[in-house]
Amino acid sequence: MRRTAPSAMSVSADSDAGAPGMGGHTQDGRPYGGAEPRRETMRTEFAFELPRGYVDEYGTVHRDGVMRLATARDELVPLRDDRVRENRAYLTVVLLGRVITRIGTITDVHPGLIENFFASDLAFLQDLYRRVNSEGRSRAAVACPECRHEFTVDLSGSRLGEP
Repeated sequence: MRRTAPSAMSVSADSDAGAPGMGGHTQDGRPYGGAEPRRETMRTEFAFELPRGYVDEYGTVHRDGVMRLATARDELVPLRDDRVRENRAYLTVVLLGRVITRIGTITDVHPGLIENFFASDLAFLQDLYRRVNSEGRSRAAVACPECRHEFTVDLSGSRLGEP
């Protein structure tokens, strides 16, 4: 037996769900009162600046970059990689190679490139990855301990002393 849920648009004739003032919606899905439904946007890319920077074969230092949110596939595919099976620590390198979309002018970011990052930059990117993918945001609400003024700070990698 196949069970189906009633369509979200179907309302019985004797139901008050579609009546104005009762929280109902018009036939095209808009709430009564003419207001458009609020569309939530999600931030999926995070700009960062490396503490030291990646130095390419020409000696150019690349510091700014972009990391996107990881998908389930991003976290699963590296587990099948032979390099990761041999050395579990390599998981970070493969994973970052998948989610970093740009470093300076370089858009072909891959594990071989990540391998050549300085250790401090790799640690920075691991922390950024954890914050944006585990906690879901890179901003935190804080309060001054003296005056109790509340404000937000961006945790996504600004350097000490920079806004």
